[in-house]
Amino acid sequence: MKLPTLDGQRTQEMQFLKLISSSPACSLRKSFCNKKWVSPFTQGPSLSAGDVEVRELVQYIDSLKNYEKSGVPKDAGTDSDDGFDLGRMRRLMGRLGNPDSRFKAVHIAGTKGKGSTAAFLVNILNAEGYVVGCYTSPHILSIRERILVGNPAKPVPAEKLNCLFHQIKDILDESIVLENGCLSHFEVLTAVAFTLFAQENVDMAVIEAGLGGARDATNVISSSGLLASVITTIGEEHMDALGGSLEGIAMAKSGIVKHGCPLVLGGPFFPQIERILRDKASVMNSPVVLASGAGNRSVIESICFLDGRPCQRCDVVLEVERDLQLSTNLLNVRMSLLGAHQLQNAVTATCAALCLRDMGWTISDQSIRAGLEHTHLLGRSQFLTFTEAEALGLPGAAVLLDGAHTKESARALVETTKMTFPDAPLALVVAMARDKDHAAFAKEFLSGERLEVVVLTEVDIAGGNARTTPSTLLRDCWIQESERMGIAVLHDKMPEYQESFGDGSECSLIGMEDRVILTAAKSSLADSLHAANRILKRKARKGPALLVVTGSLHMVTSVLLSLRG
Repeated sequence: MKLPTLDGQRTQEMQFLKLISSSPACSLRKSFCNKKWVSPFTQGPSLSAGDVEVRELVQYIDSLKNYEKSGVPKDAGTDSDDGFDLGRMRRLMGRLGNPDSRFKAVHIAGTKGKGSTAAFLVNILNAEGYVVGCYTSPHILSIRERILVGNPAKPVPAEKLNCLFHQIKDILDESIVLENGCLSHFEVLTAVAFTLFAQENVDMAVIEAGLGGARDATNVISSSGLLASVITTIGEEHMDALGGSLEGIAMAKSGIVKHGCPLVLGGPFFPQIERILRDKASVMNSPVVLASGAGNRSVIESICFLDGRPCQRCDVVLEVERDLQLSTNLLNVRMSLLGAHQLQNAVTATCAALCLRDMGWTISDQSIRAGLEHTHLLGRSQFLTFTEAEALGLPGAAVLLDGAHTKESARALVETTKMTFPDAPLALVVAMARDKDHAAFAKEFLSGERLEVVVLTEVDIAGGNARTTPSTLLRDCWIQESERMGIAVLHDKMPEYQESFGDGSECSLIGMEDRVILTAAKSSLADSLHAANRILKRKARKGPALLVVTGSLHMVTSVLLSLRG
């Protein structure tokens, strides 16, 4: 995929800094008000009242087994005796009147890119005028973000969600008893979402799988209700739960492929992984559309600035000839979601839309363009305005929020920072869950050329601290990885660090310009942000510098909640 041109990039950086600091109207929360349709994916942070209005539902499902908090058991996502019992979910659907059979759906699985691909597709469908349901996970500020409905597709209103919950609560109570208390948080919430989509008579639902595919609760969707399956990427996340290898993960995710329904593959994939996915499609007599094949000639042409925020100017050019004949030629598409990986997600969503068009659904190129251009997601390449940064106690700082937590997403984030601020020194504030590959994550950033400061910190993961990695363990991991890579660091276990930074010291950093500063924060996230910004200002060259908050979507949540006050 062609990389963007960077002519005049330094000037653009300064324009970005000037624009977002000079006018409140340039807030990232600003939507495209001159459009006839607006989606929550097009607006910045919607700092709502959170889950207060749906407290009873939240407390109810929080009383059930929640694998987002506890972690997923070994092989639970595989199509084996150790996998989740999909029959339990089917029985629950039956007691609720099989709502899953009363709407058409596009089902999306994959290691990375599911949420972005779903967002792009929902916006494309909304732009065409369809009433859409969308079910995704996790959420940032409110559980209602997981269930979108309407045109524009917005988080389900609290009143409507509460009403539905009370309508079906007796059935849920009975089901929990009949299933010996084994129904999970995710299964019940999925049932609520599917019931809502049926009641609202949506034209179509876009459904994101939670874990894997074959045994995921969302996989009760039948071939008669499925319009298309989408598998975005295959990576190493949740390896133990999905079979212990990339091949096992591919097998688990291929479980969403249904007889005769098109399969859209994002990719790119290793050859042996693509073969597994194609073999499953062949068995199911499903045509395959590869969104990363030779027919994809999409490119990022340049980085530009729109309404005070960076966007990428892209050409989305597709000519698919194998299995299905699909094509589109969209030039100068201005995407707010940044990076080559987001262009690939946009292309994958476009392929899904073209499959729907091939089936007879009305979807114009104009709607595809509008959907791609007006998609925005919390915590994915999200730049804060200077006003928001100042509210965090970071006056003058350029702050980027991104929930990257795998080596692939870290690599994509590094590329995004290079595209938007190619010469800017970089500071990271990182917190991660215990079950992530911390060393691989660190390696991607340490391999870059502009990393100056890393502050390792802690946030609650999925509402608790049981899955949180202590900041000191993260620091030690980064130290070990830097030593393995031969990168000079100055960390907080060294006397030199204490001399330079201990007790508010402002000693000279002369001679330390080529060393990455590593420290484990022992205080709040706010203090971690302030420490990273303070050190970066002391260490960085003149000109723009970038502070990136990453490692977990829960980090993003913490920052956005602090902006709520």
